Amino acid sequence: MSRETEEEFGQTIALIVIDRFSLIAFSSVVEPMRLANRMIGREFYRWTTFSMDGKPVMASNGIEINVQKSVKELHDADVTLLCTGLDVERLPVEAELGHKLRRLNAMGRTFGAICTGAYLLARYNLLDGRRCTIHWENLRSLREEFPNVDVTSEIFAIDRNCITCAGGMASLDMMLRLIAIQHGAYLAHEVAEVALYQNMRSGESAQRHDIEARTGISNTKILDAIRIMDLHIEDPLSCQQLAMTVSLSPRQLERLFRRHFNCTPGQYYLRLRLETARDLLRRTSRPVLDVALACGFASTSHFTKCYRERFLCTPTEERQSYQWANRQGRTGQTQENAVRIVVK
Repeated sequence: MSRETEEEFGQTIALIVIDRFSLIAFSSVVEPMRLANRMIGREFYRWTTFSMDGKPVMASNGIEINVQKSVKELHDADVTLLCTGLDVERLPVEAELGHKLRRLNAMGRTFGAICTGAYLLARYNLLDGRRCTIHWENLRSLREEFPNVDVTSEIFAIDRNCITCAGGMASLDMMLRLIAIQHGAYLAHEVAEVALYQNMRSGESAQRHDIEARTGISNTKILDAIRIMDLHIEDPLSCQQLAMTVSLSPRQLERLFRRHFNCTPGQYYLRLRLETARDLLRRTSRPVLDVALACGFASTSHFTKCYRERFLCTPTEERQSYQWANRQGRTGQTQENAVRIVVK
């Protein structure tokens, strides 16, 4: 398509859907554009769906969509977004996809990703020195694997010609922001109202509820202690150091944790580090020793002992069982029970 033809429509959007993508995140990108077109009175936004081979792609919920083109047919677009979802870290490296994205970046086009797609952008060296975001479940693994990427926990991030969002309803917030930039806040609010979306969020909004809401605890000392633990997963603090940072004695801190969690601060801290380790084992291919060190364990043997006591399996068994379960999930969907949708 020529640039003149693109100008007639206003903006062309390329949506690259990858196997097991998040349907809610994908729909929350498409629907704001559809509603904006309706209110503008013309087809300002025109989107095209792509898959690696041009064949249908199944979302993480088992719904299958037809696409219009293969990635090989992607030559130009004003905005190109990767739409991914589960197990993005285990996707094969697609040289064609990396080439297309780097070419679009070199042309000065806007590119980005929703849900977990920032991981692929980082893999193709498109995020070094850039600010980006990803779904909170993948935040730590992205930071661990790509230290040169500025990863934020906000719901969406815009850095020069790169836009990323954490997926889910954050995709809607991101698109409303882009609509506001291009057409003004009034149209963005109209789109939100038609979508029955009353609380438009800025990119700086947090992805998750704060610790107080998640734990149901309002004691500031214990909340501060948990935040500090989370910041020191790789280099765990002693109970005494932890107590000092929140201006309590070790005994006072222990009493608080026993009252609220029925465990000591050390036990809570260990559980937090082991849950982080499980996440890294499932979402990365890093060696078990690397995972152990990243979670504050000095040796694989100590890590394995603690892991088995907590989860009743070894780190290696955890990884193997998780991979097996995901393979079963991918092959368990049949063509007969998949819902097919043609995106127009």
